[in-house]
Amino acid sequence: FKHMIKLAPEGYPFILVFGALTVAAFFLPWRVAVVPPLVLTLFMVYFFRDPERQIPKEDGYISPADGRVIVVKKIYEKEFLKKDALLISIFMSPLDVHVNRAPCDGRVEAVRHTSGSFKKAFLEEAFLKNENTAMLLECGGEKVLVRQVAGFLARRTVCRVKPGDNLKRGERYGMIKFSSRLDIYLPDDVNVKVKIDGRVKAGETILAVKAPK
Repeated sequence: FKHMIKLAPEGYPFILVFGALTVAAFFLPWRVAVVPPLVLTLFMVYFFRDPERQIPKEDGYISPADGRVIVVKKIYEKEFLKKDALLISIFMSPLDVHVNRAPCDGRVEAVRHTSGSFKKAFLEEAFLKNENTAMLLECGGEKVLVRQVAGFLARRTVCRVKPGDNLKRGERYGMIKFSSRLDIYLPDDVNVKVKIDGRVKAGETILAVKAPK
């Protein structure tokens, strides 16, 4: 229960609005009118929860998002990395924690927001066409790209950092509002530790480790 008390700051406007509607509905003659705004208020509290996480001591790139792994494949990333990379995509349902965390210690080299469509986030073409915010990190001599992808319900990605900022492994850096997807591009020679349909937790699950030299 104590882990559910902390909330992402982006959630307070939603909670206050639906909370106010709940109070207003209480004074209506129809008591049942209080149920919909109350349910929505409780859902907003649940959705914007921001639990603490135990960052693993073991080396490796950790998951930047909670959810289900839907893509693990090698791909040529042409916008930022301009080379082959390992793409791992994580789909977040409305029931998952939506706060995003840094996969490694690193310096933010670029942040770019791209407008687009709002196709369902689990579709193959979503990462190409949907509205998204990409963050490029320099992590110990390697480039890592993390892309927050808006989905059918998620209409806004939130990135709290800017170029020049330094992030610690597992540090919060943003979130995506409502169901969505997060893509992470890692060096293509890493050893993958997750599988398709596997569940991952931001800040705790190790996605991959560097290949031995």
